Amino acid sequence: MTVVAPKLTLERSLLKECDLLISLDEVGRGALAGPVAVGAAVMDAAGARRRVPPGLRDSKLVTEKRRPELAVRAAAWVQASAVGWASAAEVDAVGIMRALGLAASRALQGVVAEGAALSDALVILDGNYDYVSSVHPEPLRVRPVIKADRDCASVSAASVIAKVARDAYMTELHDGHPSYQWNRNKGYASPEHRDAIRAMGLSPHHRSSWAITDAPTLF
Repeated sequence: MTVVAPKLTLERSLLKECDLLISLDEVGRGALAGPVAVGAAVMDAAGARRRVPPGLRDSKLVTEKRRPELAVRAAAWVQASAVGWASAAEVDAVGIMRALGLAASRALQGVVAEGAALSDALVILDGNYDYVSSVHPEPLRVRPVIKADRDCASVSAASVIAKVARDAYMTELHDGHPSYQWNRNKGYASPEHRDAIRAMGLSPHHRSSWAITDAPTLF
């Protein structure tokens, strides 16, 4: 199957209507353990005229080996970037969608700390549902876009940046809980992960509100 490279067509069109775009994409939504993370990538009109980094794709279409170097290039390409987090405990407390909103809001706060002005920005959110506006304390202009992580280069950048950050975090957690093999499965429902849960029970990093032992394999 031919993988089509993401472009800047939508970004260039939207930047005729606003001064700044902040593109968001989440990782870890379907994991059994660990946080959800949302990457944010900022782009202005001048940035949208720059060449898309070679090899940039939605993080799911990039091999694990290639992602870290690509994330570095993606972060250097955009005007600012950040990753926001919501813990497994927050997922349990407020549900996955509100936890995604919390992570997205924290990612926005991260790029604001780097100088992005939300009052001038339009937020591109991968998917068909705006999960951030109801959580963020300031008014936002949000444009959900289906398959934005595949088609929009700025969202692909946010995707790769968030994926590399979350994978690194799960690898760190693995050292304290090696039986779950988070260095390999990154908290998702691999057969080995589910077997370890059945044998040892849940760790503090598992989403205990989920029916974990019966969860399907997600990759």
